[in-house]
Amino acid sequence: MERTAPTADVLVIGAGQAGLAAAARLSSAGYRPVSLFGARNDATDRPAPSAGAVGSGTAEPSFAVVDANDAAGGAWQHRWESLTMGTVNGIFALPGMPVPASSPDEPSRIAVPAYFRDFERELGVPIGRPVRVLAVERVDTAADGLLRVRTDRGAAVVRAVINATGTWNAPVVPVVPGQDLFRGTVLHARDYVSATAFAGRRVGIVGGGITAVQLLDEVSRVATTRWYTRRPPVFREGPFLPEVAGVDVTRRVAADVEAGRPSRSIVSYTGLLWSDAARSAQARGALDRRPLFTSFTPTGVVEQDGSSTSLDVVIWATGFRPDLAHLAPLALRSDEGGIPVVGTRVAAEPRIHLVGFGPSQSTVGANRAGTAAVRELTRMLDGRASADEARQPRSAGETRQPPNASGATATGGRQQRAGAPGDGIAGG
Repeated sequence: MERTAPTADVLVIGAGQAGLAAAARLSSAGYRPVSLFGARNDATDRPAPSAGAVGSGTAEPSFAVVDANDAAGGAWQHRWESLTMGTVNGIFALPGMPVPASSPDEPSRIAVPAYFRDFERELGVPIGRPVRVLAVERVDTAADGLLRVRTDRGAAVVRAVINATGTWNAPVVPVVPGQDLFRGTVLHARDYVSATAFAGRRVGIVGGGITAVQLLDEVSRVATTRWYTRRPPVFREGPFLPEVAGVDVTRRVAADVEAGRPSRSIVSYTGLLWSDAARSAQARGALDRRPLFTSFTPTGVVEQDGSSTSLDVVIWATGFRPDLAHLAPLALRSDEGGIPVVGTRVAAEPRIHLVGFGPSQSTVGANRAGTAAVRELTRMLDGRASADEARQPRSAGETRQPPNASGATATGGRQQRAGAPGDGIAGG
């Protein structure tokens, strides 16, 4: 039976830190960028060659990138106004391009997207956007078969997927009885812009993480705030040393995702740090925590002791979960509800790699995950190409070219591409 021809070997879904790092690693490993869904390089406004059937007219492996956002910047372009470069947890450089110097007062929603846009210009890879991936499905039952990716702009068939969709589009919103009766405003921190919108109002902020503390610090300057959490927050005493505590956290997160346990927030592993925002909020009494209320009323909430508190606004600073609903057709989740992974590879489906997931949620982890995913996928695709080639009939007198010293064939194997960010470190 004739098999469907793929339109690209690898599809990268998402163009934030993790997706751009993976794209750079693919490019420096010799993969040819192709355009899906009319993709262009936004920074240069250049279209790329359209994707055709893989293997038709070129020996180079190919890749494409799609992103749900309208412009470069990943989730950073949506952050609230007061999150400045001086208050973010840190931005690690993308492959081959240092993070430019910026003022500590510059909003991260401006500085980071500008950096990503410059990186895209240097990389020269077209990115299809806005393209929302709806589902990833198996084309057939073969273990080394193809994957069909359905989007709001059409479908593509690929050999493998590097998923870098992050968490921004999957906010966690608690279900509390009576919310439909509440006459005030309810929003997730995802939709928060600035504290000025809440001046003079009574605001309940729900959540036990860094975002909740930052919002408490800001909003309590202009409004009356109440802090609610399910469990008492744990503040970490002393500094957080990445070379000690960071290694331990990475190990624990990796153990959870490898076992298929649902991923938790990073702060659940690290505890809250006594940041400047935390100390400032504490000084104003804004860190007087209450147990999560039991229900809404038309004018506020019912506390756990049965008393009522009047509120005008409730902000869910309750975090996010990995945005992986489009992978549901593949049935990757374990009985515990998580997706077991080995490194970046999904244990049950080696054609799917998750970057910016689990221990690679940080910006430095995202870069390393991109390297690991490309290295492993290249081995898998090379092995499949060799097997496919062995099955192809050859004309009389035709001989197969042996690999050269670098492992590539003399007629167009995977060569290092000069001038791409990350040159020379695709395997390191």
